[in-house]
Amino acid sequence: MSRIVVEAKNLRKVYPIRRGIFREPAQLQAVGGVSFALEEGRTLAVVGESGCGKSTLARMVALIEKPTEGTLVLDGSDAVDTPSADRRRLRQAVQMVFQNPYGSLNPRKKISAVLEAPLAINTNLKPAERAERARAMLAQVGLRPEHADRYPHMFSGGQRQRIAIARALMPGPKLLVADEPVSALDVSIQAQVLNLLSDLQQEFKLAYLFISHDLAVVRHIAHDVLVMYLGHVMEQGPRAKIFARPLHPYTHALLASTPGIGPRTRQRIVLQGELPSPLHPPAGCVFSSRCPYAQEICHRDRPLPRAVDERLVACHFADDFLAGGFPEEATAHNAFLPGSAGTTLKESP
Repeated sequence: MSRIVVEAKNLRKVYPIRRGIFREPAQLQAVGGVSFALEEGRTLAVVGESGCGKSTLARMVALIEKPTEGTLVLDGSDAVDTPSADRRRLRQAVQMVFQNPYGSLNPRKKISAVLEAPLAINTNLKPAERAERARAMLAQVGLRPEHADRYPHMFSGGQRQRIAIARALMPGPKLLVADEPVSALDVSIQAQVLNLLSDLQQEFKLAYLFISHDLAVVRHIAHDVLVMYLGHVMEQGPRAKIFARPLHPYTHALLASTPGIGPRTRQRIVLQGELPSPLHPPAGCVFSSRCPYAQEICHRDRPLPRAVDERLVACHFADDFLAGGFPEEATAHNAFLPGSAGTTLKESP
């Protein structure tokens, strides 16, 4: 049985926003109660529109920011109120790969210094041993040992991201948090880096928290998918289930908007309106103001994620969508919801 590397329960992150001297700070909820468990050797992909809270969740899991509420257990230890004796070990257990390989490497330092820095901070290895491990790690990511004596500007974008991955692996982490790690790369290079990540995962039994807006990339690398909207989980479960038959209208809209080659096999949903402000989210379901299937209950009561067809779905009508699919005319607001005969769709405000 695989070991759980990280487990999050009801993680919330709220930022106070100053509005002037005589006014109380506003509360911006970036992440509103996310729970998941991630085993070694598996990848959880977090997807959603810009501003949905993906990167904030990644920063909390990577121990860069502390959650406002909730629990986070990393490598068997409490990662929110970490005892001082475990703090260094947890910092080594989770590492992060950032989106931009041009900005995540110090241009003034040679690659050898970049790779050896985590070992110099966290271990008692001698300089010769650190140098040997750095050159061995370069070989692991498909680069030559002599590259250690070069500067970052001497490499292409794909090579720089390989170096960033090598640096993240130097302390021997159990969890790798990858925040859009291939979005700044050419498509052909993306495939190479994704294949490298898959190979490294199998070799080192790594767990990946993979943040991405590219569903084609997610379909290639993820085992499980977590769909976020305005800081909340809309749908969460196995990749195969979600891609084959999404049960939340937002997930369905995301998948239908993904460009592809050949005839379109999924009905497209056109979302109306702008993303609501996280300072003033809708009272009921956070997606109700843009959902073409929203009913009165959606604007009134916020649905909690519940088990439907081997995944969690935060939708009042998930069972109906499972039984009958999505109505053909998603934007007409005159279709009938499956299993709710005589009830017309209410037009979203």
